[in-house]
Parts: sequence; C-alpha cells; structure tokens
Amino acid sequence: MNTARTSTHSHSSQPAQDDHAQSDDKVNMQPKKLHGQFPAAAGATPVQSMLRGLLAAAFALAALGACTSVERRDTQLLYDLGHSAVTMSGAAPAAGAGQAVSALPPLSIGDISAPSWMDSTRMVYRLDYEDPQAAHAYSQSRWTMSPPRLFQQRMKARISAAGGVVLGAGDGGPGVPQLRMEADDFSQAFTAPATSTARVAMRVTVLQDRKLVAQRMFVGETPAATPDAAGGAQALARTSDAIITDMIAWLATLPLKR
Repeated sequence: MNTARTSTHSHSSQPAQDDHAQSDDKVNMQPKKLHGQFPAAAGATPVQSMLRGLLAAAFALAALGACTSVERRDTQLLYDLGHSAVTMSGAAPAAGAGQAVSALPPLSIGDISAPSWMDSTRMVYRLDYEDPQAAHAYSQSRWTMSPPRLFQQRMKARISAAGGVVLGAGDGGPGVPQLRMEADDFSQAFTAPATSTARVAMRVTVLQDRKLVAQRMFVGETPAATPDAAGGAQALARTSDAIITDMIAWLATLPLKR
C-alpha cells in the first residue's frame, strides 16, 4: 500500500486551489502615533501637520483591519458525525436493528487502529482527478476527535441504543467476544472540482476465547451534497451509519457463545 502524502490546504468549491498557511507574515500590531502626537517638523504648516495626522490614522485603521482578517483566517470549524436517528432520545431503532442486537452477547470493542494520516483531527480529502495518491487536509475545518474514535463512539452508541451491552477492551471477561477494527479509509474523494464522495473502509475481526471467529471488510460510499468540508462531514456520517448497520447485522449471524 502506498503511503499517503499529506499536505494542508483550504478547500471551498474549488479543491484544486491551495491556501498555504502564512505563519511567517507578521502583522504590525503597534501602529504609529496618531494625529496630535507627532512633533511638528521645522517649518511645517498647520495643513501639513494635519495631513501627517490623517495619514497616520489611515495607517492605523489599515493595520487593525489586517489583524481582523488574520483572526478570521485562523478561526476553524469543528465537525463530528452529528446526531444519529437511532440514538436520539425518543427515536425508534432502525428496522431490524433491535432484533439483530438482541441476538448478540455482550461485546468488547477496543480502539480502532488506523494509519498515521487518519489518526488525527484533520479532515482529509483527495483530488482523484489530479493525484489520487495525495492526501490533503482542510485548513479551516477539523474533526472534534480522530475519525477512528468518532466511528468507535458511534458504533458503541448504536449498539447501546438498541439494547445491547458494550464493554471496553479491558473490561471483557473470559468468553466475551472481542471486536478488533482497523480503519483503511475515512476521507472525501473529489472526482471533479464540484463532485465528491465520502469513503469509509473498516476491517472487523471477531475473536472469542482467543480464537478467530470471523473477519470481514466493510466499505461504503456516499455522494456529498456540497463540495466542501460540511458536505464531506455529512456524507461521512451517513456512510458510517450505513456501515455500522451492516456490521451489526453481520455480527448477529455469527456463532458467538453467550
């Protein structure tokens, strides 16, 4: 597998346009003295002194405007997977979800392993129409936690909401089935500047009494409504929910001892 090359770019409706951080550009936060604080030059007329004051005031306003612009550019939006319809208070589980979970014994779900480029809060996208092997990250948008943690949290919430029992990796006793998951993809892929798709790929291994019970790869794709971070976050949430639904249904078919 090729190692993904990660860079940080901004992305709006045109993903090919990069917005490199300009950390070396320092804004002068100490404008010069305003009108009335400059010593009058020898022989300067009142009109000349007034002009110098107006120029100083204009410079100060420009510097303050630049500071405001820098603060806006540094502001980042935070995204998670949002509310799940099956975990919101008062909402009924999806059709068949309750029955599938009721057939499961208590499950021990550990942390999801992932490549280094995914094990961070960066929101990753790829420009498949330019270089599908290059991984980019939105500069003004981030996840609230890493995608593997978001997915793990979502899956635990779904199982619990349907009446199942979820244990931590170190809480399961003898005979408790263990779920080990590996994340292969969790990104937004652009096939054109205004067309993108959310892609999620998870490998699940089930063990019981230290013996392999089953392993399966789950892959899902969902078109994004908008070609930006917000559209990608919404599509990745829908894709994650669909994969978790498939995972629960698959787990219910395994010969797990209760």
